[in-house]
Amino acid sequence: MPKKRRPTSDPLYDPSAFPAFAVTVDIVIFSLEAGQLKVLLIRRGAPPFEGMWALPGGFKLPTETLDDAARRELLEETGVAAPSHFSQFCAYGDPERDPRMNVVTVAYIAILTKPAAARAGTDAAHVEFRPIADALADTLAFDHHRILTDALDRLRDDLELTGLAARFVAPTFTLSELRAVYESIWSTRLDQGNFRRALLSDNGWLEATGATAVPGRAGGKPAEVFRPGPNWTRGGPLRRKPTNRSEKERK
Repeated sequence: MPKKRRPTSDPLYDPSAFPAFAVTVDIVIFSLEAGQLKVLLIRRGAPPFEGMWALPGGFKLPTETLDDAARRELLEETGVAAPSHFSQFCAYGDPERDPRMNVVTVAYIAILTKPAAARAGTDAAHVEFRPIADALADTLAFDHHRILTDALDRLRDDLELTGLAARFVAPTFTLSELRAVYESIWSTRLDQGNFRRALLSDNGWLEATGATAVPGRAGGKPAEVFRPGPNWTRGGPLRRKPTNRSEKERK
């Protein structure tokens, strides 16, 4: 039989013997706009780091789960209610990361199919989807630059290992829209012909809808429209070319 949990009233347990700390949640919200990867940042409207860009997030309430706290903070600070993907990816506990007290934060990755009309709330003075390169070039509040960098690395890995690419596009999409997901996140150009063969060589990746997209201003043959096939639940169709990390960081 499993051991019973010791009640907090047990005289052998003294809460005052342990230093107090708080738990927060921070959410990295990615979206694609016109083929450009963007992240949702807030302009802090209160100390500490008032006026600086930061990731949305806040303190977990005693009655909440971590997921509940992350979804509440996401809605309260940005107005975003239903991301197409939402998952916990890392925790950060440097005792100096928050000047107010010892704070452990649990970070989440969220994906929006398209940038939503976000609105500022609670202690956020302004919210904005910013190009990922601009966000990384800024000085962010707390240790949010590190969290954002780690989230981007995770996103690049998950794009290869999971079906995450399908979360960035609408339920139906063209091959060029899907290719833009890989190109923007991996910061590379993919050959159109090779991409098409990789996605259509196995019927389990894409299913044709029979529809075509409205031609752009340049005209030309209307693009076919697809939906995700069952293979997306088991991984991703593409593999990244090996990248020298030190070279990547110098760019």
